[in-house]
Amino acid sequence: MSRIASYFQFEKLGTSFKKEVTAGLTTFVAMSYILFLNPNVLAAAGMDKGAVFTASAIAAATATIFMGLVAKYPIAIAPGLGVNAYFAYSVVIGMKVSWQTAMAGILVAALIFLVLTLTHIREKIIDAIPYNLRIAIAAGIGLFIAFIGLHNAGLIVANADTMVAMGTLTKGTTLLAIFGIALTLILLVKKVPAAIFFGMVGTAIVGIVFGQIALPGSVVASAPSMAPTFGQAWSHFGDINSFEMIIVALTFLIVVFFDTAGTLIGLTEQAGLLENGKMPRAGKALMADAVGMTVGATLGTSPTSAFVESSSGIAVGGRSGFTSIVTGILFILALFFSPLLSVVTSQVTAPALIVVGIMMAGNLKKIQWEDMAIAAPAFLIVIGMPLTYSISDGIALGFIAYPITMIAAKRAKEVNVLMYLLAIIFVAFLFYTHR
Repeated sequence: MSRIASYFQFEKLGTSFKKEVTAGLTTFVAMSYILFLNPNVLAAAGMDKGAVFTASAIAAATATIFMGLVAKYPIAIAPGLGVNAYFAYSVVIGMKVSWQTAMAGILVAALIFLVLTLTHIREKIIDAIPYNLRIAIAAGIGLFIAFIGLHNAGLIVANADTMVAMGTLTKGTTLLAIFGIALTLILLVKKVPAAIFFGMVGTAIVGIVFGQIALPGSVVASAPSMAPTFGQAWSHFGDINSFEMIIVALTFLIVVFFDTAGTLIGLTEQAGLLENGKMPRAGKALMADAVGMTVGATLGTSPTSAFVESSSGIAVGGRSGFTSIVTGILFILALFFSPLLSVVTSQVTAPALIVVGIMMAGNLKKIQWEDMAIAAPAFLIVIGMPLTYSISDGIALGFIAYPITMIAAKRAKEVNVLMYLLAIIFVAFLFYTHR
C-alpha cells in the first residue's frame, strides 16, 4: 500500500487510497453506459454488437490503465461519443463505405496520432493554446456535459419551433432523474464524501424499487468473441487509397485530437493539476489516447478519447493515476459482469453530469471578460460546445475567432504562430464537415 501511495504521490496531491478507489469507481459508473451505447451505434454500420462490446471494454481498459500508470492522471479513456456516430452514419451509411474500410481509416488516424505524440507535436500545440482559452474549454465542457445530463434526464427535449424545450415532467424516468438530481445536490450541500457516487447508487436503487429500472436477468456472463471485428482495420489498410478516404481519416484525426486535448485541459484544470497554466506530462497523457485508439481500431471499435465523465471521479477526490487504474480494472471486470451494468441507465448518470457541469462552470470567473479580444473567442468556445453538441466544434469557433480579435486589437504578435495555423485548419475542417 505504501509503495502505491509513494508512486502516485498521494501525500503531495492530498488524496488517499480510499479516495482514489471511490473516484475510480465513480468514474466507471458514470461512463459505463458507453459499453452499451457504442455497440448499438456501431451496429447501425453492420458491426457485430457483441464483438464491439468486448473491443470497447478492452480498448478502454488498456488506454485508461496506461493513463494511470504512465501519465498518472485521474482521467479515463474509452470510445468517444459523436465520433462513433460520424463513423456509423456519416462514413458507413452516408458515404457507403464498408465498416471494415472505415475502421482502416481510424487506424490510419491512430498511427498518425502516435507519430505526432512521439515527436511532441501534439504537446506543443496544447502549450500554444492561451490560458484564457484553456479556461474557456474547461467551462465549456461543464456546460456541455450539463446539457447532456439534462437531455438524458428528459428535462430538455428537442422542439421543432424553439429548438429545445422542457420535457414531460410526469414520465417515470424523468421523475427518477429529478429525484437523483435533488438527492445529489442535497448530499453535496451537506458535504457528504463521495456525494456524486452515492447519488448515483441511490438513484439506481429507487429506480429498481419503482420499476423504472429492470433487474438484470443474470449476474455473470462470458465475454463475447471479437472474431467478427478483430484485425479488420489492418487487413483493409490498403483501402485508404483515395482522396475521399484520406479526408475521412484526417477527419477522425482532427475530431479526436481536439476532443481529447480540450477534455484533458478541462479536467486537469478542474483537478487543480495544471502548473503555471500548463499540463505536466502532457505527452504521456496524449500517448495514452494514441495507444487506446490504435488498440481499439485493431480490435474493432470506434476512436477512443478522454472522457468528460472523468470529472465525476475528480469531483469526489480523485487526483492521481490510481483513480484511472481502478477504472481500467473495472472495465476488464465488466466483460464478465455485463448484466449488472444494465441498471446504470441514462437517468442514473444524468444527475452526476449536471452537478459536475455546475462545478466546472466555475471556471467562467477566471476568464478576462473585460478584454474583448479574449472574451469573444472564449465565449464562442463556451457557448459553442453545448449548442453544436461537439467539443471540437466549440473549440473551432473560438480558435478561428481568436487571431481575428487579436489582430483587430493590434496584438497580433502575442498570438503563437501555431494558433494562426490552427485557425486555418479549423476553417477548412468546419467547411468540410458541415457542408
